[in-house]
Amino acid sequence: MIPSIVPMMRKHLDEMAEIEQQCFSMPWSRQSLADELVNEFACYFVAEDERGSVAGYAGMHLIVDEAYITNVAVRADCRRMGLATALLRRVLLIAKESNVRRVTLEVRESNNGARKCYESLGFSPIAVRKGYYIAPNEDAVIYEKTI
Repeated sequence: MIPSIVPMMRKHLDEMAEIEQQCFSMPWSRQSLADELVNEFACYFVAEDERGSVAGYAGMHLIVDEAYITNVAVRADCRRMGLATALLRRVLLIAKESNVRRVTLEVRESNNGARKCYESLGFSPIAVRKGYYIAPNEDAVIYEKTI
């Protein structure tokens, strides 16, 4: 499947909220996702499948010369197809075009698939936040990429 990667729009919110529920123990609400549409610092992209449904999405906040990856999520039936990598490449391109020098994110320590994806894109682990995640309690590994 070759997805279409498009800017996030209001029409994507319901499906994005469903994917949040599938992917995260502390999912963002639909309203939190909607708030990102009007956040001047936010930049989100959606991967649409052949039916135009949301297969995944990624977002970041751009603040001066830094970016923070806020969300990367892929629908369960669309995983292992390179969507997260494609979405991250898109947000990293926008970061570069926006003269960002540094991109950070955090990920559950046990999320080896995501960690391998980030590392394949040039992110490096730089720190650990003890007990950052709850339900279940787990440390977060902070990653950084210099652009």
